[in-house]
This record gives sequence, structure tokens and C-alpha cells, in this order.
Amino acid sequence: MPTIGWFEILIVVAVSIVVIGPKDFPFMLKKVGSWIGSTKRYISGIQNEISEIDYDDEEDKNLKDKKNDKT
Repeated sequence: MPTIGWFEILIVVAVSIVVIGPKDFPFMLKKVGSWIGSTKRYISGIQNEISEIDYDDEEDKNLKDKKNDKT
């Protein structure tokens, strides 16, 4: 898997400034940051739901095991 170095990031920023323009570049950075933040929150929510489902399954299994041990 290739890695992205500082030089590649600098090239992307320079090309972005030329294409978007220096006036709109800060606005686009805020917009992209907002998208990244909302995507991270969405993925985190999905991961939490999956872990809760897994946790609930383990609790159900433990309860069944305890009931079986009592009989």
C-alpha cells in the first residue's frame, strides 16, 4: 500500500489552490472538514451499534448458560 508523503500533500494543496482559487480555498477546506467530521460520526455510530448488538448477544448467551446451570 503506497504512503502519502509531505511532498505529495504539498502538490495536492498547490493544485487545489490553482483550480479552486485562493479566495474559495478556505471555504472548501471548511466544507471538506465538515464532510470528514460527519462521516466519522456516522461510522462511529455504526460501530457503536454493532458493538451493542454483539454485547447484547453475549449477555443473552450468558443468561441462557446461567439458566441451564440452575436446572
